[in-house]
Amino acid sequence: MGFIYLTNIQLDKAREEYLKALIARGMQSQEEVIPVTDASNRITSKAIYARICAPHYNACAMDGIALDAKITFGASETTPVTLRPEQYKYVDTGDPLPEGCDAVVMIEDVIDSTNELPHHPKPRNRGSRTFRNDGGIETTQENGVKLYEAVAPWQHIRQIGEDICAGEMILPSYSNINPAALGAMIASGVTEVSVIKRPTVGFIPTGDEIVPPTSEPGEGEILEFNSVIYTAMLNEMGAMMKTYPIVKDNAKQICAATRTALSECDIVLIGAGSSAGREDHTASVIAEIGKIVYHGIAIKPGKPAILGHCGVKPLMGLPGYPVSGIIVIEQLLRPIIECLTHTTKQPDKLVEATLSKSVVSTLKYHEFVRVKMGYVNDELIVSPLGRGSGIVTSFMRADGILEVPQGVEGYESGTRVNVRLLKNEEELRQSLVIIGSHDPLIDELSDLMRIKYGDISISSSHVGSMGGLLAIKKGEAHIAGTHLLDEKTGEYNTSFIRKLIPDKKVKLIECVKRKQGLILAKENPKKITCAADLTQEGVRFVNRQKGSGTRILMDYLCRKDALDTSKIYGYDREEFTHTSVAALIAANSADAGLGVYSAAKMYGLDFVHICDEQFDLLVSDDAWALPMVQKLIEVLKSDEFRKRLEILGGYILDKPGVVRKGN
Repeated sequence: MGFIYLTNIQLDKAREEYLKALIARGMQSQEEVIPVTDASNRITSKAIYARICAPHYNACAMDGIALDAKITFGASETTPVTLRPEQYKYVDTGDPLPEGCDAVVMIEDVIDSTNELPHHPKPRNRGSRTFRNDGGIETTQENGVKLYEAVAPWQHIRQIGEDICAGEMILPSYSNINPAALGAMIASGVTEVSVIKRPTVGFIPTGDEIVPPTSEPGEGEILEFNSVIYTAMLNEMGAMMKTYPIVKDNAKQICAATRTALSECDIVLIGAGSSAGREDHTASVIAEIGKIVYHGIAIKPGKPAILGHCGVKPLMGLPGYPVSGIIVIEQLLRPIIECLTHTTKQPDKLVEATLSKSVVSTLKYHEFVRVKMGYVNDELIVSPLGRGSGIVTSFMRADGILEVPQGVEGYESGTRVNVRLLKNEEELRQSLVIIGSHDPLIDELSDLMRIKYGDISISSSHVGSMGGLLAIKKGEAHIAGTHLLDEKTGEYNTSFIRKLIPDKKVKLIECVKRKQGLILAKENPKKITCAADLTQEGVRFVNRQKGSGTRILMDYLCRKDALDTSKIYGYDREEFTHTSVAALIAANSADAGLGVYSAAKMYGLDFVHICDEQFDLLVSDDAWALPMVQKLIEVLKSDEFRKRLEILGGYILDKPGVVRKGN
């Protein structure tokens, strides 16, 4: 197949034809022999047969007395059989069956006549009086044991081969060795086992800007953490990963590192450099060393992936962005690992859910959208997370994956969609869905809820106060964080609730008063003291998204002071959280932004206080009685929460948990 640069091959076609190409080249699994004790969760490469019987001797299955069953024949309530001491032997569980015996009577049925307690396995001097128990045995010193019931041959005896017979198959080929199988193999004399060798995957991180992990990276340096993510993924798939030192953007160096990895590994992945940039050398390296099957897959994220091989060994180029790499490994490398390890991934759990926000896609790609999920009024609600291919936290926070097929433009809000679960469905039923305004205190509430009530989690989406109210209106959230200022009355939230959701029964719960103001670079080098100063030449502003309470406040401040927002550089530059605004200012990517004091304190920034605003929680009456909502309110009132807010700074807890308004 000829190499066409940056093709746009449909995912299923690329996956199928790439695997076929590798198998045609001779790619196949390898085997190794390992001790059984090291074989947990490995895959057998051939059938495993028992070498000995289990048990390999006739074993007593109970503590008691062993005897010849035929001497008890005829024993009954009216005609007991008396046994002399030499006619039986005391045995313990697991003892070999004594010669001449073919049955065991449980020790619980042997009563010491001196104290009428279960008899000790070793004979003791007993009184001459007799005692009859419900098991039909009577003991005396002179007469030994009387039996009032006949004993069946081979009663309470584990006979040779009862569990496994020598020569029987314990496990067929390509079977997972679970803990029970380990025990069965050892019991049947198997000490070593042939298993599928775990493929070794070599990973070569590349890039002039890539550096090893450090807590203080320099400007322009990107920490190399993809290898940690990929290692964990491959371990779960049954492979091992070997990470090589970081290679600079130099074709000869990348080529040399790739040749080394190919000599030591079964599969080689080259990280980054798979696109069409000036310093993207991966495609030329793979073409020089081996052959490219496809470059460019119709998936998003992950389009620049390169699928190639060197002889029988897969040789792939991964996009540098972590989310892209995760998708490529899951969708295109996993089938190869499964082929080499003779394993099959458990079928994905798909659930039908309602989309809370429109998802716009392109017709060109099969898109994988990370989503948060939770049950509201027994309806599973889906909220899309950040979709950038570099936003690795979106995978960490995701509860599921929504796939938008190639040729589909997306889905409207309210559409019923199928979502692949990444979490247990029961866990989603214990998720408290909070949609609306962002504040760091929500993370603190979430942590305290996990500490105090381990089975409850908070699933939060930051869409702004207006988005939160609409989510409550549509029944897509249990709670919404809101701080909407009515410019005419100076009131927070109530007028917006009356206007937007007049017919919905809700309760407005007081949460905190918080300090809002201008977050500024440390030591305020631009000498900004008020909103008007934002229009100065050289001042870079970062705003919050439309519909957020902070953006509404910022728009109000500009109208009040008759400021022309077109004169504020960056007024249309939008972020979704207070912390993201503060992070940009701390990184010197902006000089100012409107936000809460706690975010400024978190990053050691300056702060000009503008107002104290009311941040409340809006709860639908449908959710009010839910135990997890009531537990959240308990945490809201707790001393632990108060202490956490004191550490964050800029909050006043006046009457937390009090209903400010209901309808």
